[in-house]
Amino acid sequence: MPAEDVTENAVLDGRLVLRQPRTGHRVGHDAILLAAATYAASGDHAVELGAGVGAAELALAQRVSGLTVTLLELDRSLAALAQHNAARNGLADRVRVVALDVTGPDDDFASNGIQAGSAACVLMNPPFNDPARQNLSPNPQRRLAHAASGDALAQWIRRAAWLLAPSGVLTLIWRADGFGDVLAALDKDFGGVAVLPVYPRPDAAAIRVLARAVKGSRAPLSLAPGLTLNDANARPSGEAEAILRGGGTLRWPD
Repeated sequence: MPAEDVTENAVLDGRLVLRQPRTGHRVGHDAILLAAATYAASGDHAVELGAGVGAAELALAQRVSGLTVTLLELDRSLAALAQHNAARNGLADRVRVVALDVTGPDDDFASNGIQAGSAACVLMNPPFNDPARQNLSPNPQRRLAHAASGDALAQWIRRAAWLLAPSGVLTLIWRADGFGDVLAALDKDFGGVAVLPVYPRPDAAAIRVLARAVKGSRAPLSLAPGLTLNDANARPSGEAEAILRGGGTLRWPD
């Protein structure tokens, strides 16, 4: 991607520096919230589906020393930026970026050295706009990042189940008004689902939900305390600042 078509931006109060397209899909709160909601330990292998320029997985790798990560991204220009960002932030030795279609055949994964059951955790921010129901961006890169067919969510979750070891954990972020679709897609392979709503302000309905699910679990659904991004005066809440700037983690039910 030509230099004039990219910008370099700091997130997490400057601890992570990312090169990203000047137009089209840009890193936002969702990626940082997804990283904050993902638990991992040193020695684990984490995989991000649809990684974009790598914001979520690189934030996670930066937080968890000794974590090895694989970033999967269909758009080769974004994958190249993710590879650059891993090196720019001193994480290249623990990060692998693969240009690959999440919905592709298993053989494509195997030929790239990605095996079934190889991940302790998977994280993803799938495209959540349905072309049949929502107006789409005219920018092709942004459209690819945000829109997919109606069965794409189920396909991404099946891929997560394929990648995860037994009792491995999937963490995802989705539109709050479509969370029923997430529960339906998780039902076959996952249990122990925990849900954390994200509110724009105290008096508003949730705009996002974060979900955490355990492969093969039969534990019941649980609801975590929600996160409110702004106070009643439209100022960032202390909890949101601790996560989006301070690099803190979100708490899940025990």
